[in-house]
Amino acid sequence: MNGSTAKRLLFGISTATFLALVGSFAISKPPEAIAKRDDKSFAQAQSQAQSPEVQKLLQTKQCPGCNLSRANLQNADLEGANLQGANLQNANLQNADLEGANLQKANLQKANLIRADLDKANLQQANLQGANLTRADLEEANLQSANLQQANLQQVDLEDTNLTKANITGANLQQAEFENTIMPDGTVRNR
Repeated sequence: MNGSTAKRLLFGISTATFLALVGSFAISKPPEAIAKRDDKSFAQAQSQAQSPEVQKLLQTKQCPGCNLSRANLQNADLEGANLQGANLQNANLQNADLEGANLQKANLQKANLIRADLDKANLQQANLQGANLTRADLEEANLQSANLQQANLQQVDLEDTNLTKANITGANLQQAEFENTIMPDGTVRNR
């Protein structure tokens, strides 16, 4: 056999071996299975990255006194949750559903509550100093004696909200909606 024939034969055998290996891999691991495995791995890793207290809250909606500082709860369904006395400092609660939630005495200092639904929530004596509540729904919320110093309350719905004895010093209330709102001094404000 001359050198040219041997090279062609070796190339043909190498090509066939390569194609056989690629084909067997494609048959044993279809792309859909790989994608599903990767999605499942990602979900497991994401779940493991959450603190046990965040997992408890998301599963039971009960976490009074929990340390949830810096927790990412964006878009979370926390309707009716019990977070009394919880530490939610710097937490991300953007677009979270907290309707009817108990946040009495909770620390929400510098929390992101943009577009959060806090309709009928109990925020009595909560610390919301420096929190961002832009476009949040606080209709019928109880904010008695809450600390709202330096909070951003732009375009917030404060209809039928109770702010009796709340500290609103330095709060941004631009374009906030007042209707039957009980102000810190006990007067009722409509706008």
